[in-house]
Amino acid sequence: MRSIKQLAQTNGGLASIPTAYNFTPNNIHQPVSDGLFEDSIPTIDFSLLTSGTPEQRSKIVNEIGKACQDWGFFVVINHGVPESLMKVMIETCGEFFKLTEEEKQEHAGKHILDPIFYGTSINGAATQVLFWRDFIKFFVHPKFHCPAKPIGFREISMEYSKRTWEVARELMKGISMSLGLEEGYVEKAMNLDSGLQLVAANLYPPCPQPELAIGLPPHSDHGLLTLLIHNGICGLQVQHKEKWVNVDSNPNAFVVNIGDQMEILSNGKYKSAFHRALVNGTDARISIPILYGPALETVVSPPPELVDNETNPPAFAGMTYREYLEMLQAKINAKTLSHK
Repeated sequence: MRSIKQLAQTNGGLASIPTAYNFTPNNIHQPVSDGLFEDSIPTIDFSLLTSGTPEQRSKIVNEIGKACQDWGFFVVINHGVPESLMKVMIETCGEFFKLTEEEKQEHAGKHILDPIFYGTSINGAATQVLFWRDFIKFFVHPKFHCPAKPIGFREISMEYSKRTWEVARELMKGISMSLGLEEGYVEKAMNLDSGLQLVAANLYPPCPQPELAIGLPPHSDHGLLTLLIHNGICGLQVQHKEKWVNVDSNPNAFVVNIGDQMEILSNGKYKSAFHRALVNGTDARISIPILYGPALETVVSPPPELVDNETNPPAFAGMTYREYLEMLQAKINAKTLSHK
């Protein structure tokens, strides 16, 4: 399995990409609009959620609810995670991708629940298009996993995971209240003490033909909530009102999005928005999403307070988070095999 980083550096750099990486809207089932319009995702001041007056907190809770309903995305500022920690986390993930191909291949994975999973050029299932991305994913909760290299990766990842968990926990309290539920509902109902926390680092090397390639096609996240940081290079877009919107944020902010499980829990009120990653011809982009999900055996379904059989019937059948992930894995396997 050849990494994109290695491919891009072949013979001092490619002049064009292999045809297997050519991506067009016709390659996917999800309709794609190429039109961009001037709009920006909401910004949430985290400090007012945790330390503001009751009036300020109530206002922020309402803003979170509106962002979840209208966009499924928002930017979080003043969150308290040290900028220095965020910066060193990005730098260390960058160092991982500089390891030898043999060292990275030690972590090659095949299953969505592999505790550490290095991958590259993942087949786009039904599309047969390869993505212009290398990645490393590892679960840090309920049991901590992390590659041993580069030096310091484990310690930095552990500290970063702890600090971001504090932010995610408070955000999920705000989301609970915005739905009219008790503050700790999401945390308790989803059994987050045993919930999954997954760190992913994505490398999108410079691409000689960025107009033909894709870093990641339109997709939604499978968990409850995702917090993302990046190295300052743009590339993330969210689908909003059938248009693609650039997600621009300060590198010291978190880009937060709602996942599939939160959409299920909210009975469809909050949207797990489609988003995609574009590539460029000059700069390597690094993004680090950290995903929070329920405990694997937790059945995810809307609470009774959000369901009315006459006016607001259940929009989803309840299933465990494990069943949901296995269903995703089965779809990937079936589509991949059908194109061999």
